[in-house]
Amino acid sequence: MNTRLIFLEELNRLRHDILAMAARVEEDLGKALSALRANDTELAKEVCADDAMVNAMQLKIEDETAKVIATQQPVARDLREMVTIFKLTSNLERVGDHAVHLAKTVIKLSGEPPFRSLEHLERMAETGCQMIRACVNAYLNQDAEAARQAAALDDVIDAGHRSLTEEVLNLMREHPQLIKKAVRLLAVSGNLERLGDHITNICEGIIYMCEGKHEELNE
Repeated sequence: MNTRLIFLEELNRLRHDILAMAARVEEDLGKALSALRANDTELAKEVCADDAMVNAMQLKIEDETAKVIATQQPVARDLREMVTIFKLTSNLERVGDHAVHLAKTVIKLSGEPPFRSLEHLERMAETGCQMIRACVNAYLNQDAEAARQAAALDDVIDAGHRSLTEEVLNLMREHPQLIKKAVRLLAVSGNLERLGDHITNICEGIIYMCEGKHEELNE
């Protein structure tokens, strides 16, 4: 088997592993969202337990990518894809961390009456799941324009964060006894806002991979 075919086989295995990691992260974020809606602490605990698996998947992919670089010595676009894989896995791992933060908030707020502001968190998390699917599809299809469209969804998350922040700050002024709970909601909203930024970072990596240029999408 020639060197090029070996490289393509190894690259396809990496892409398969990346798809599996992204699916796990999206599933965990979806579970955290379901736990939030249903105040389901057991489901939230499942998300926390899955974090170790996501971390292991990241390390496996990065180790294999390093081996491919060392043994196959890719150049040009192939090398850019190898570099992008490191950016993709590190940011996916961070997205998984934010899913865990959301799950931990569900556990901490267990048994307390819900805030109306949870609607904003739900919408932000739903958009995060959509962004994960969109950016991974953009990567697998080698589609820079699709990456830009995926990154544009971050505006929805940012708008939700601003709306929730304003609503919670007003609530804190009117009901000082709820400040502790309100601060937790602001923290998880901030985590979801950063989640969108991490997916946008992945999209920037995809554009670099496809077009060989650095493009700032987080404005």
